[in-house]
Amino acid sequence: MAGKKASGSAVVRHELKENLQAGDTILEMKNIVKKFDGVTAVDGVSFSMKKGEIVAIIGPSGSGKSTLLRSINGLENITDGEIDLYGTTGMVFQHFNLFPHLTVEKNIMLAPVDLKLMSKEQAHVRALELLDRVGLKNKAAEYPVNLSGGQKQRVAIARALAMEPDLMLFDEPTSALDPEMVGEVLEIMKELA
Repeated sequence: MAGKKASGSAVVRHELKENLQAGDTILEMKNIVKKFDGVTAVDGVSFSMKKGEIVAIIGPSGSGKSTLLRSINGLENITDGEIDLYGTTGMVFQHFNLFPHLTVEKNIMLAPVDLKLMSKEQAHVRALELLDRVGLKNKAAEYPVNLSGGQKQRVAIARALAMEPDLMLFDEPTSALDPEMVGEVLEIMKELA
């Protein structure tokens, strides 16, 4: 298991386990603390997840939900505690974070090709499969500026799935959407579960 000391007495270990099955532990977090300039954003959070399990982190704005998710994904270093992650993660952000200069299809293909996980041809096929899965195959050649908020979020979900993660993290995936768009994104998330 690869381990790294994040800071203080924080330890993050990441091990890719082959053939994770439903019910296998995929994530363990013990006494997670994250401080920003002396302000505690996350204070002593502990929980574990099993593959196939659906967990919701609920709390008011500013309570550390996004920070906790970013810590799982390695985008934030924890101040204290232990994280053991036994697979790969994909993350869907609140504000889509699509590249405006790339088509929908190229947004989905970018990471698998750049990280040499797939050839361009394989990534192209995978992108179209995922766009079909989220109901947007007909938007493959469009640019993000031409999509609705709900469509952008579905593209962001397809992009995260292109990396074939073991664990999907959704950071308030409907918060930036109009109320009528929320249903279509939630429906896709239910299908993924």
